[in-house]
Amino acid sequence: MNSPTPTTRIQPYIPGKFETLIDGLEYAAQGNSGFNFFTGKGELKSVLTFTELRDQAVEMAHRLVGITDKGDRIGICAVTSPDFAIMFFACQYAGLIPAPLPLPVTLGGRGSYERQLQRMADTGDFSALLTPKSMENIMSSALNDHDVPVISFEDVKLLPKQDFLRPHDADGPCYIQYSSGSSSSPKGVIGTQASVTANCFGQIGVGGLQITENDRCTSWLPLYHDMGLVGFMITPVMSQMSVDYLDPQDFTRRPLTWLQLISDYGGTLSFSPTFGFELCVRRWREDRVIDLSSWRGAGIGGDMVQPEPLKAFVDTFGKFGFEIESFVPSYGLAEVTLAATFSPPRQGLLEDTVDMEKLERTGEAAPANDLTAEENKRTFIACGKIIPDHVLEIRSMEGEVLGQRQVGRICIKGPSVTPGYFHNALATQAAFTEDGFLDTGDLGYWLDDQVVVTGRFKDLILWHGRNIWPQDIEWAAQAAATSRCGRACSFAVGGSGDEKEIILLLECRTRDQKLLSEIHAVVSGAIRLEIGAPVTLILVPRGSMIVTSSGKLSRARVREKFLNGAIINLQEDEHIKVVDSAKKA
Repeated sequence: MNSPTPTTRIQPYIPGKFETLIDGLEYAAQGNSGFNFFTGKGELKSVLTFTELRDQAVEMAHRLVGITDKGDRIGICAVTSPDFAIMFFACQYAGLIPAPLPLPVTLGGRGSYERQLQRMADTGDFSALLTPKSMENIMSSALNDHDVPVISFEDVKLLPKQDFLRPHDADGPCYIQYSSGSSSSPKGVIGTQASVTANCFGQIGVGGLQITENDRCTSWLPLYHDMGLVGFMITPVMSQMSVDYLDPQDFTRRPLTWLQLISDYGGTLSFSPTFGFELCVRRWREDRVIDLSSWRGAGIGGDMVQPEPLKAFVDTFGKFGFEIESFVPSYGLAEVTLAATFSPPRQGLLEDTVDMEKLERTGEAAPANDLTAEENKRTFIACGKIIPDHVLEIRSMEGEVLGQRQVGRICIKGPSVTPGYFHNALATQAAFTEDGFLDTGDLGYWLDDQVVVTGRFKDLILWHGRNIWPQDIEWAAQAAATSRCGRACSFAVGGSGDEKEIILLLECRTRDQKLLSEIHAVVSGAIRLEIGAPVTLILVPRGSMIVTSSGKLSRARVREKFLNGAIINLQEDEHIKVVDSAKKA
């Protein structure tokens, strides 16, 4: 292992026209591309060619068939390593349904992680859980009330080898992908061979990223989330494309290694939520020379697209060859496998500044003009066009299909859409309209032929006839706050309608009371100006927020934590006591 796999393929390029994951891997295995795993310092630690992936997956499948029945669910701890990829594809050959599972560090400590894993095990009905040996104890502890064997990757290799396989066919299942749980307990999204291969083809071809034989991926995204699993493990296999991986934990500690890998190996495609680009700007120290001119597709997904941090990224890294036109805002969700829309090539950040006062009153995203007060202006970013063979509609709460600039629920239909949630008929029924469209729960509007996403319906704060988006409050606070402040979270508590109290929690990295008073005064003033509604600001310690497995803020879970009195007010240095009326709301 002297060098990573090359970008240039030695076999003819086939852009994702495969009926199963096995078909895609069997073809990719005829070439010389594959997966490359790097340390936080950018040093190559292991290489897994697609030929080796196929051979080792087949080997492990011969061992797994002896302890399972066809169709069994297998939980796999989704570490960024060759073992995870091998076990995932082994399940494809063995006729098993893998369920990638998150890692403890993402969910707020061991106790929280074990409860999350228990809920997944309750719904997933696992026959076994595969994990690195280093995580056997925590996995076993989490599942001590479940009759689920926990087997290390190393011990799978010691299981007796059988002489048969039972691979999934084109009509079969593919995996169970747990939703990130930003507003509810995680649900197991069913991925089929047909839905996953359809979405991969949509990503690869015209209307998607238009991948060619010259493309190369770079990724730090976790493999238990759909953007990492489908976008940067399965889709590269289906397009015979090499990938350079950085572990998510290493990215958090050394985010600039992400950019260094793109520079060193000519990465052309790499995605991140907005915060990933923002973190790189904050950590930049002018201590290296990089070349980002190869990066033609800098995708933004996983959360709301915020223009200011992205423009700051261009300001910082433009001199190293990064172009603002390389940004590819997109929209997707696990229930559509991954991608629903992509911005057209070289469009960059298509901004649309609207009159929020009018939007909140009428539901129309009317363009702001010279008469619009600055505090009522809000800039959204277009997230592109629906991928081929799919239909996207914006619908009112009553199900009426809406036209241009009318904000409503985003509904999608097409071959990438999941058939439902595993062992959850009620959630499946609730997710679909009577005419078979998936109701995503997201709100948005049409800007010509592109969709603009405005937020989650469940997060909307209704106040005095206005629809207030919590992210508007959070972004206003973060823009006004000092560098000592971090994440913000806004939600409503209390009675119904106009009796609700709007809460804003803002993390601070100081306990100096004088400084906290200054922060409170500055941020409160900014919110009054920007929002025009009474907001109760509470400064809280760093680490108070709860994020999902994909890094999204979970407002519902933070609100629950707040109502349970489990959040400390730094200015009072004690846990917040919430009145009974608020708890009942």
